[in-house]
Amino acid sequence: MVAITAAIKPNDAELPALLERIAEIRPRLAANAVAGEEARRVEEDSIQALADAGAFKVSLSERYGGYNMSHRAALEVGREVARADGGTAWVVSLINSGAWYTRVFPEQAQDDIFGADPEARVSVIITPSGVARRVEGGYMVSGKWFYNSGAWHATWALGAVQVEDEHGEPVGEGQFLMPATEYTIEDVWYVSGMRSSGSNLLVAEDVFVPEHRMRIVPEVTQDSEQPYRAVAVPLALLGPQLGLGRAVFDLVMEKMPAKPIAYTSIERRGDWTAFRLDIARASLLLDTAELFARRAADDMDSIAATGKPLDRVTRSRVRADIGWAVDHVTEAIDLLLSAAGSGSFADVNPIQRFWRDQAIVARHGYVSPPLAYEIYGTALIGAEETVATIL
Repeated sequence: MVAITAAIKPNDAELPALLERIAEIRPRLAANAVAGEEARRVEEDSIQALADAGAFKVSLSERYGGYNMSHRAALEVGREVARADGGTAWVVSLINSGAWYTRVFPEQAQDDIFGADPEARVSVIITPSGVARRVEGGYMVSGKWFYNSGAWHATWALGAVQVEDEHGEPVGEGQFLMPATEYTIEDVWYVSGMRSSGSNLLVAEDVFVPEHRMRIVPEVTQDSEQPYRAVAVPLALLGPQLGLGRAVFDLVMEKMPAKPIAYTSIERRGDWTAFRLDIARASLLLDTAELFARRAADDMDSIAATGKPLDRVTRSRVRADIGWAVDHVTEAIDLLLSAAGSGSFADVNPIQRFWRDQAIVARHGYVSPPLAYEIYGTALIGAEETVATIL
């Protein structure tokens, strides 16, 4: 079996400088947010600014000029970008996940992508909605994959398929790498939130994928390699949620305390006890979300530190931590919307865009709180897992 490189010890030395660069371009990202939402893709100016800042190198191997940062660092980067725009942060986080996920493939496959182009970007969709048939030297892949976030800005895609042998008999699930020149994108992303993520449909028909760019899932999910399949992707999706919560909080605190409340004698909202209670609770909820998110990231990063995979209960707790954090961000934003009043929903108010973005991603299957709690509860009592296909 080809050696796996995903557990190389991370190096976060560049993180403070990277976060500082993101903070410097945040006004630029925010200025592009409305246009990105209208176009239903992140503005190229934002993509270029992020690329120049190094935001897409978070999880890329140092071998290709990347930073090889930790899961916790990736979480922080997604959080900081989302304080400007949710869709942009979603794209950044998933493309960084793509760079990280390629490490379960042989070095030859990684060289195909990043050796040829260190600035390459890989989108990820691991729902096995395609088919790969074994042929000489590799596989013929066909399928359609919803929803491929960041597809407009990716040069490669990582997808999942049901694998068949030469006779058409099923042999399991696989994951493959394919250049953008081999697939097409159908523009189907018409939604009420996360519009700029451009999460469209990826389509491939009879594309040859060489053997070194295909991984059969049973290979990837052996106990010694278990961490490479799982909660890293849901964890990456949590960073944008944390940032969206902070963005709403910052806007409420910046504009609302000095405003009056209509149809009352309250001239300053900040003088109203209910407002003070709401913002205090919201602040604590966001703090709690970040604490649980960091514990989840630290658990994942412990794999590289110890060289050992996480046991089932700990992996399940990471999923539960993610769900718990999402629940708390959702509750915090709900409180902040009430504290700020109906003006939050005006089209010109970015709060309503942050709210819509977070409402969409809070219901993503990878971070669904009810599902996460069921997975954790099942592990705690030692029952057989019958719900989760990615853990």
